[in-house]
Amino acid sequence: MAVRPIRIIGDPVLHTPTRRVEVFDDALKALVEDMFDTMEAAEGVGLAANQIGVDLRLFVYDCPDEELRARVRGVVVNPVLETSERPETMPDPEDDEEGCLSVPAEHFPTGRAEWARVTGVDVDGAPVQVEGRGFLARCLQYETDHLDGVIYLDRLIGRHQRAARKMLRHNGWGVPGLAWDPATEQAEDV
Repeated sequence: MAVRPIRIIGDPVLHTPTRRVEVFDDALKALVEDMFDTMEAAEGVGLAANQIGVDLRLFVYDCPDEELRARVRGVVVNPVLETSERPETMPDPEDDEEGCLSVPAEHFPTGRAEWARVTGVDVDGAPVQVEGRGFLARCLQYETDHLDGVIYLDRLIGRHQRAARKMLRHNGWGVPGLAWDPATEQAEDV
């Protein structure tokens, strides 16, 4: 399998809703393996297909489940998200900080629902459901957002939104064609 370059914010594939997966074949399985390899190389906890330039509706994850006190790993194809109510208050900088492999080495507080459930299918088309609270819920919301063309910076409010715009200008991001390769680069060096 292979580690693929990760698109940086501004690439149109990140800002456009993805297409449903209709074909469940060896090519899909190979894509999922590449996504796991890429996520691991980038030291991430989730990766949506469009982050590697593929406009298909699927994501992989490997993140902690606070209730199980274990890491959970998997893939969800054609996910549908349900959540508890999302907070409308300013997120807590200590508890709500998020980062993104498509916005490498940057972090901002982002409000998310405490509970989330994603239903979809696996790479063979069999039903799958993932449900969690806390960090796992955050991960499920985050990756589904990616597939809807929403990056976490789009959810920022107030001073965090202003700081993110300043960061984008400073880094020269927000334009098409930028990517980084986690096989050869660290996010902090992008």
